[in-house]
Parts: sequence; structure tokens; C-alpha cells
Amino acid sequence: MRLGLDIGGTKIDAVAVADDARSPRPVHRVRLASGFGADEVLGNAVEAAQRLSALTGVPLARLSSVGVGVPGVVDATTGRVGHAVNLGLVDTALGDELGRRLGVPVRVENDVNAAALGAWHAMSLQGSVAYLNLGTGLAAGLVLDGQVRRGARGAAGEIGHVPVDPAGAWCACGQRGCLETVASGSAAARLWPTTALHPARALLDAAADGDHAALQARRTLVDGVAQAVRLLALTVDVQTIVVGGGMSALGEELMGPVRESLAAQAAASSFIASLDLASRLVLLPAGLPAAAVGAAMAGAQADPVAVATVG
Repeated sequence: MRLGLDIGGTKIDAVAVADDARSPRPVHRVRLASGFGADEVLGNAVEAAQRLSALTGVPLARLSSVGVGVPGVVDATTGRVGHAVNLGLVDTALGDELGRRLGVPVRVENDVNAAALGAWHAMSLQGSVAYLNLGTGLAAGLVLDGQVRRGARGAAGEIGHVPVDPAGAWCACGQRGCLETVASGSAAARLWPTTALHPARALLDAAADGDHAALQARRTLVDGVAQAVRLLALTVDVQTIVVGGGMSALGEELMGPVRESLAAQAAASSFIASLDLASRLVLLPAGLPAAAVGAAMAGAQADPVAVATVG
């Protein structure tokens, strides 16, 4: 049995998967609050692992592996989290400390990379895959032939911070006109100011009702997502682009217009048409905890250099 913990900004989504599964799916699942600061986050992660151990009947010491997905800057080799602002983690030896408390080696991975690996395994995908995370921000995780591709500085897949409009809105990263400013949950909130809990949902509803401003805002958002798809295809030429993250819950209401935008681009360019982008695009299955499953499988790739020392 392998455990995977997706430690998000508000909750820990933890799963146990059978270590002999060809397409791993959760056998048991536990959710609880993440907490804030190293002590709370570590304490809640230990509790999640202990609950899963009890549910599976497998003692922690007999687990095949434990992996953790966490947002922010992560050194997957050392297990250190350089900065995860929503969790209050700064230069935290998360892998070492969690491994010490659990008594088993722990591997730590960036959450979007973990989700990419989880989608690749759980969806039985082949070859190269990009996981396009449409959440509050925009980023992608890359799995090439079963291995996470992080890049020389860990920035592989950070397409949200590719500037696409020199006159566009300022991005939180300090650049202007980044792709994230037109293709993300925060972009939807900026394009369609509202008090609704889910701005993207409110935007699509208003557009469906024929509101002219909403239709224009939806076009900007949809074209931005299509641009992200095109960018992934043109840079790493992956076979499959899996769309996940909070905005993926909008399903075909969002993806239908995105495919239409891709089709319009293809009609204007024989080169883009030759890439057949729309056929590569798939939605993450509803309810699949990809990051948690991917964390479990990342733990399976652990080696003596990359995991916490137990003792």
C-alpha cells in the first residue's frame, strides 16, 4: 500500500492506493484541514497518514511508500519546501521531518507535478502528458514517458508566467500581461467582477444569458485557455493535455468553447491545423484526486538520495 498526501492551501486530501495497481485509484481517502505553519501542517499530515493506516490495516512501517504534493517552490531531491505562502512554510525540511515523525521515507513533490503524474497513472495514459492546472493561477505539470520533467531550475511548465500581452494586466509575479492574467480563476474574477463565490461560474452563466460584457469576457478567458493549450503543444509537443484544477469543474461549458477557439485557430493556419490540438485535450475525470494519487506514485519513485533519512 502507498500513501499520497495532497497538502493544499486549506485541506489535506490523502489517499491510499494499492502498490500493485496498474491504474491506481484510491482504496481509502481522508480529508482534513491543512493548518498554517510548519507545526500545524506536519501534525495534520501525520494524522492523515495515521487515519489511512488504520483504514487499510497496514502499519505505517509496512507501507511501500509515502509521497506528498505541496504548492510552491519544492526541491524534490531534498524534500525541502522553499516557499509555500498559503501554508506558512518557508525553507521547511518537510520530507525529513514528516519522515521522522512517521518512521518511513517521504518524498515531496510540487502539487501540479504530482497531479500530472497522478493523471498519467490513474487515466492509463501513454507517452508524454501535460497536466494543465486551471485554478486560481495557471501552471502545467509535465510527465514524459512516465517521468516528471521539472527543468533545470524547477520552472518547467510554469506557462502562466509567459507574457502574452505587453499592454495587459499586471501579474502577481511582477510581469505584465502574463498568460495567467487571462486564463485562470483569478483572471475570471478580474474580467467579471462579482460577489459570487465562483466568479468563473458566474461569468459563464451571464454569458449564457446573452450579456454582452460577459460574452466578451468569456471570449478573453476561452482564448487564453486555448493559447495555453497551443503553447504546451508547441513547446513540448505532448500527446495528451489533461485539464484539471478548480475550473475543470465547469466541464464542457468551458471546454466546448475552448475547442471552438482551437478550431478557429486551425482554420486560419494550416500549420496549427496539422497539430490537431483539440483531439489531444481531455478533462480530468470528476472526483479523481490526481495530486494525491500522484504523490503516492512519486513516493514509489523514491531513492536513498531523494527521501528523508529515517532514524
